[in-house]
Amino acid sequence: MPPNVILDAAKRTLRIEAAALAEMAENPPAALPAAVEAILGISGRVIVSGIGKSGHIGRKIAATLASTGTPAFFIHGAEASHGDLGMITEQDICLLISNSGETAELRDLLYHVRRFSIPLIGISSKADSTLMRAADYALCLPQRPEACPIGMAPTTSTTLTLALGDALAVALMEQRGFKPEDFSVFHPGGKLGAQMMTAREIMHKGEAMPLVEVGADMKQVLLTMTSKGFGIAVLVRDGVLAGVLTDGDIRRNIDTLMQSNPSEIANADPITIAPDCLLPKALAIANDRKVTALLVVDEGRRPVGVVHVHDLLRAGVM
Repeated sequence: MPPNVILDAAKRTLRIEAAALAEMAENPPAALPAAVEAILGISGRVIVSGIGKSGHIGRKIAATLASTGTPAFFIHGAEASHGDLGMITEQDICLLISNSGETAELRDLLYHVRRFSIPLIGISSKADSTLMRAADYALCLPQRPEACPIGMAPTTSTTLTLALGDALAVALMEQRGFKPEDFSVFHPGGKLGAQMMTAREIMHKGEAMPLVEVGADMKQVLLTMTSKGFGIAVLVRDGVLAGVLTDGDIRRNIDTLMQSNPSEIANADPITIAPDCLLPKALAIANDRKVTALLVVDEGRRPVGVVHVHDLLRAGVM
């Protein structure tokens, strides 16, 4: 098959789905705000269920919700009829997905949530379907053609459902005031976890810090700088930052070094970061200012830690 034929098929698919998304963006389901408020009001979890392609999309929606501050998990529609209904409590809310709204495998689950008055959010493209008539919050998808050439394989409908799930999750994040540091709690592993870590989590502190009291002589400064291994000595006065002496300062003043007052050649306004500084930002500062160690200070300008560029690289920040 010629490449242009393949590209034409790809472009046609993307355009069909993009047009459907654009329509839903202009006219999102009217019940969406109420559904968000309902989720915020429960003490339990969001139980997501669907069958087939809707099930695959449902798993992703549940995973996105759970990773962004809304406890959620997926229940397979068929497995629900064989004991998994016991996972659902009256403190939960159910999100059932069926493009037709008539999926037989969801029948028992639908009956169960109605029997115990568990709030129900439905996602379907058929407003008059069984699911949508039963739902407390009916999120109706635009009735747009599937992108597949025979009009049967779930393509446009699953894309719309996935995007609607993302919209639901983002709205909930904003309402909860979900922050990057909250995100890191649920993503401690891999590169993504490293992007969300803060200086507080990896900084060297306590006895490992190269602290020297103002008034110490140059010999003491050099001994501290050498023994701690960060290439800096931090001058403090009553625990408050007074200046930082670096390897570069030592080299620039080598001729008169031992007769110099450390405070006179130290930088009184050094580069510092806060304990909650995200590691990617810390690395960007280190690269921009061409330094290998960053001093971490609290709101009172008291040194609380040191982060070396090697610590950032070991943490997986790139």
